[in-house]
Amino acid sequence: MSDLQPPENYTLHTRVSPMTEPWSPIYRWDQPDRIYLGVHLREAHCNSRGLVHGGFIAALADNCMGYTAGQAMAADGRRVKGLVTVNLGVDYLGSAKLGQWMSWEPELIKATGTLAFVQAVINADGAVVARANATFKIID
Repeated sequence: MSDLQPPENYTLHTRVSPMTEPWSPIYRWDQPDRIYLGVHLREAHCNSRGLVHGGFIAALADNCMGYTAGQAMAADGRRVKGLVTVNLGVDYLGSAKLGQWMSWEPELIKATGTLAFVQAVINADGAVVARANATFKIID
């Protein structure tokens, strides 16, 4: 666990899975139509070369985009049972360093009867390091 405090508006993300538990603490900022995620970068987020791992960035992008699809649809009055990722794409645009604050900032682009399309920008201390997009199957 880190004793660093997250930026204002972020609270501890308590929906931890066996996959994300080693990356804790993860923080979240809930808004009516989206959920941001954020972490202080530590060694647990890195590959063997000491660089922040692309798989870590992708996994939390998938998480925050799925949460955002559900949150945004609920804000529009549509409750869904779940969302299943059918496509995930990540473009790595820069690098991040240990100790930086990394945030995933998602946006629902469109939800149809069966699919939701979401994108996210991933920042490290405010500098863009990746962008992601995902398509989710909506489970009603």
